[in-house]
Amino acid sequence: MTYMFKYDTVHGQWKHHEVKVKDSKTLLFGQKEVAVFGCRNPEEIPWAAAGAEYVVESTGVFTDKDKAAAHIKGGAKKVIISAPSKDAPMFVCGVNEKEYKSDIDIVSNASCTTNCLAPLAKVINDRFGIVEGLMTTVHAMTATQKTVDGPSSKDWRGGRAASFNIIPSSTGAAKRLLARCSQSLTES
Repeated sequence: MTYMFKYDTVHGQWKHHEVKVKDSKTLLFGQKEVAVFGCRNPEEIPWAAAGAEYVVESTGVFTDKDKAAAHIKGGAKKVIISAPSKDAPMFVCGVNEKEYKSDIDIVSNASCTTNCLAPLAKVINDRFGIVEGLMTTVHAMTATQKTVDGPSSKDWRGGRAASFNIIPSSTGAAKRLLARCSQSLTES
């Protein structure tokens, strides 16, 4: 794990502090201790004991409220899902963050696509109105894409070799947030 922090192909070499292993459950970033957990079930992570109040759920596995609530059972106070959720309230800065109420413990920050499109669409809609629109998502490579062509459980496009193809993607999050702008926004 320390090697991955020190050297990253995408983000480059970590040059801020020395990273060392203190023991099997602790990394040292300079003098700062960071607890490390290896649990498949978020309920087993002792968030409160580690001093964590807010947890960013970014595994892509616990994206609905019931599953994300396992972090709260583990001691976290709030959970932010970094993906679209079928049932958690979705907030995007610049669009609807003022609707957030402090009694909401689990939220979704939508998708990266929604965070790109929604603020711009809101400004255009508020100023001029949107009668009709079309969005196409072309996403950068992700860890779940294939390095060579192969079957994909999602759709045939997802099975294409990521480094050789421009692969259109889809998201349902934008539709939920942009529904108030226009009923005529679609994605290809």
